[in-house]
Amino acid sequence: MVTAARYIPHARGLLVLGLPLIGSHIAQIVIGITDAMMLGWYDADALAAVTLGHSTWFIFFIVGSGFAMAVMPMVASAAAAGEPTQVRRVTRMGMWLSVLYGAAVMVPLFWSEALLLAIDQPPKIAALAQTYLRFAALGMVPALLVMVLKSYLSALERTQPVLWITVSTAVLNAALNYVLIFGNFGAPELGLEGAAIASVAVHVGGLIAFCLYAARVTPEHRLFSRIWRIDTGAFAQVFRLGWPIGLTVLCEAGLFSASAIMMGWLGALPLAAHGVALQLASLSFVLHLGLSQAATVRAGTAYARRDFVSLREGGQTAMLLSLGFALVTMFLFLAIPQVLVGAFIDPTDPAQPEILAIGVGLLAVAAAFQVVDGLQVVALGLLRGLQDMRAPMWVAAFSYWAIGAPVGYYLGIALGFGGKGVWFGMVAGLLVAAVALSARFMWHLRRLEAGQQEPPASASTDFPA
Repeated sequence: MVTAARYIPHARGLLVLGLPLIGSHIAQIVIGITDAMMLGWYDADALAAVTLGHSTWFIFFIVGSGFAMAVMPMVASAAAAGEPTQVRRVTRMGMWLSVLYGAAVMVPLFWSEALLLAIDQPPKIAALAQTYLRFAALGMVPALLVMVLKSYLSALERTQPVLWITVSTAVLNAALNYVLIFGNFGAPELGLEGAAIASVAVHVGGLIAFCLYAARVTPEHRLFSRIWRIDTGAFAQVFRLGWPIGLTVLCEAGLFSASAIMMGWLGALPLAAHGVALQLASLSFVLHLGLSQAATVRAGTAYARRDFVSLREGGQTAMLLSLGFALVTMFLFLAIPQVLVGAFIDPTDPAQPEILAIGVGLLAVAAAFQVVDGLQVVALGLLRGLQDMRAPMWVAAFSYWAIGAPVGYYLGIALGFGGKGVWFGMVAGLLVAAVALSARFMWHLRRLEAGQQEPPASASTDFPA
């Protein structure tokens, strides 16, 4: 009982930090669902185009968000070490890198039709997707800056405003979509362009809200003071940690994209069932993602303070909480799969029984990877707290592209097991990643406790802060 009591403060701290982050991720998913629903009501071609366009936009976004994700453990460590100047430096350079990256990728987004045609997308849909992306590209920089400020505030354990601002933007997005897509309340009917304009407005509105909040509640950091001045030391530090994170996330997202392509080879109905099952799996994944981000902050704090007992106990607690979340979702996926999948399918659709049957089978496989998917993302969060970025990148590349995608192709396509075979490939990749990343975290712990590894020192200041 005494031993178990040692973990209660860690669980409380993780949940206090993590639950608002989980809520913010759910709100973000709601934004995507709202876009899809309203454009689905408006026009089928518009829905296909925004699905293609947003997927393209998101690939560029997820790579660039690596710089924002790098800010979180660096700010947590600097704050724990009592270094407000370093907090300001890394956050501002995270913003610099986000602006530079966002400006650079606007070019391929603006001329995206040729790229989409090169990967055999229908010409009409590719043209419409480019129309969408030419507006949506304007939201890339503010969206990445929002990610930096979310990481900054989360690292300072101010996750409540992250939740409420994200929920507010979800409400704003729904309202603007209703007005601009359909031309309600006297506004012009803009359809696809209206959805893109709404997205840009939401990103800009969120950025303004986060900037105002950060300036008001953390004046000691003088976050926006002389923001135009480059700090080459902090710039290099954030870049060095950020690009492997972006590629790590891209490897995992790429596995799911490859799985969607393979499901498309199997036919329209398996692809539709895949989309439904993946939506449900994504909703369960955000539980672990929010917990992982909380683990990053607390691991970074313990690391900076050289409190390796708390680092070990906190890491173990995060993994146990992830296991608890996974068991709940496994139970739901196995107990009521028809209800969950059926909620996404029109009951009057003639294809409903077949999609439902395929989706229920896929959800059973999704139940199988709940534990390993949660474990790999929590272990990844703990490693980010220790500012270990490159080894996880190689683990992700090997697990998802040397194991996951080939196994999925072999089982699902070559051997003819269909959708379940493709999804078992994802299970295999996630299992390898979970084992390897967890082992990497334990290796760090043993070295730290043996005094063989030092926490990273702050970068030197290149100009008066």
